[in-house]
Amino acid sequence: MNGIRFNGREIQPGKIVCVGRNYVAHIEELGNELPEEMVAFCKPASAIGERLQARFDGEALHYEGEICLLIGDGGIAGVGFGLDLTRRQTQSRLKQKGLPWERAKAFDGAALFGEFVPFRDDPMKLSLQLEIDGELRQQGGAGLMLYPPPVILREIGRFMSLQDGDIVMTGTPAGVGEVPSGAEFVGRVFSNGEPLCEARWVAD
Repeated sequence: MNGIRFNGREIQPGKIVCVGRNYVAHIEELGNELPEEMVAFCKPASAIGERLQARFDGEALHYEGEICLLIGDGGIAGVGFGLDLTRRQTQSRLKQKGLPWERAKAFDGAALFGEFVPFRDDPMKLSLQLEIDGELRQQGGAGLMLYPPPVILREIGRFMSLQDGDIVMTGTPAGVGEVPSGAEFVGRVFSNGEPLCEARWVAD
């Protein structure tokens, strides 16, 4: 099972908790409704991959760049950039039938993470950018979230315990799309405009 790197060492997360529909522009681009409460779902640790796949089982994958929080000592120990990969066609089919999303969101390789770095600052200062082949495709930050990081942690805590090593994916801004085969992805996380970390992948 693949782990993640935090401050130069490898650790194995217990679970990945994902927040959906957290940016209004992304909700609008997918034609979804504004949620009445925070949307949350989980990916297993087995979903963590090292390769950025353009397809899974013959189906095109869609990318979603996200600010990711690493839990430690009861709070945010680190931050990193992550990609939430989605089988969008499968997800749409399952949603139409009112069925769970695991086949679309929890498959092997569905979560990619760059190295996490220590973070003890104000999470409201966090923002991200995603470039594909040098073109800016996504940007956003805590100030644009319906549920910013402090609220996310509080809401998750109402129904689920977060343990040291768990990862929280905070949602994706507008600009999602299919993963182009051979494209270079460069994701960055910033605090108050200053770069904190960077992640790079070339899609298979």
